[in-house]
Amino acid sequence: MIKLLREKPVSVGIVGTGVCLPEKILTNRDLEKMVDTSDEWIITRTGIRERRITEKSRSTSDLAAEAGAMALKNANIMPEEVDLIIVATITPDMFFPSTSCLVQDKLGASRASAFDISAGCSGFIYAMTAGTQFISTGMYNTVLVIGAEVLSRIINWEDRSTCVLFGDGAGAAVLRRVEDGFGILSVELGADGSNSEVLKIEAGAIRMPITENNCHNPERYLYMAGSEVFKFAVRIIGDSTLEALDKAGLKRKDINCFIPHQANIRIIQAAARRLNVSMDKVFVNVQKYGNTSAASIPVALHEAIEEGRIKKGDNVVLVGFGAGLTWGASVVKWAV
Repeated sequence: MIKLLREKPVSVGIVGTGVCLPEKILTNRDLEKMVDTSDEWIITRTGIRERRITEKSRSTSDLAAEAGAMALKNANIMPEEVDLIIVATITPDMFFPSTSCLVQDKLGASRASAFDISAGCSGFIYAMTAGTQFISTGMYNTVLVIGAEVLSRIINWEDRSTCVLFGDGAGAAVLRRVEDGFGILSVELGADGSNSEVLKIEAGAIRMPITENNCHNPERYLYMAGSEVFKFAVRIIGDSTLEALDKAGLKRKDINCFIPHQANIRIIQAAARRLNVSMDKVFVNVQKYGNTSAASIPVALHEAIEEGRIKKGDNVVLVGFGAGLTWGASVVKWAV
């Protein structure tokens, strides 16, 4: 049995956020020149108008470190104060060492332990939940959680069904103890490995290593069964949100700001209707960045704060779904 370092768990919240978004913008008009698609089709089906593409000289750890540095600065915390770094990503720099270890070095967070989480687009919620436990039990004081992706390098740019959807970016959040009654009130996590085949990259790891014969095969790129993922997403956003609200002792009417994973505007709108949550309370930036997987929620959270959509005492719902299949929802009473 693990003995808690604190007799009573403390309240943990987000005290600073940051982002890193590549400068290069790839618009729908640009994609019209690359594949058989159109600006109108993409906007109608997805709501996406443009996405960011990382420079060839930069990697996931570079974006993650920049987002982390901004979050620490906004929280007025020095890198040496960080106890743990968790990076959620499906596009690590390499198999090992972990991307989080590379980020630790780039930040100069020499005291921090570090590990990665792979939960697809749900990764940030998973990572935030893990980080919260370390603080709540008293093991650590400061945890830096980052969602970072360079999806442009795992996309088949000749496949119009997927290449229009994804972009690159990173978002970060600093977790620390906050005033009692504030911070992360509840979390709902889940997974369904029986549906792992609908969203995957089959080649490149142990089961199907890249060889001379398959290096150009579709299996080395991201595959998504769009209709299956769509139906799953709409259902699970609603179900996991209601579970998280119930755990927090709140109702749908208590939501002040709803931040779902930014995958597709139609998924977001359908989920909002299912929950009977007004789109006025839903934060949307999918039109600017597309689907950035684990970076999606922290980037949206940072922008919602910057735009004044979140203030102290607000009930903020973060909810995501992704490869695995996985899902996660969290209710946060904003503390700063």
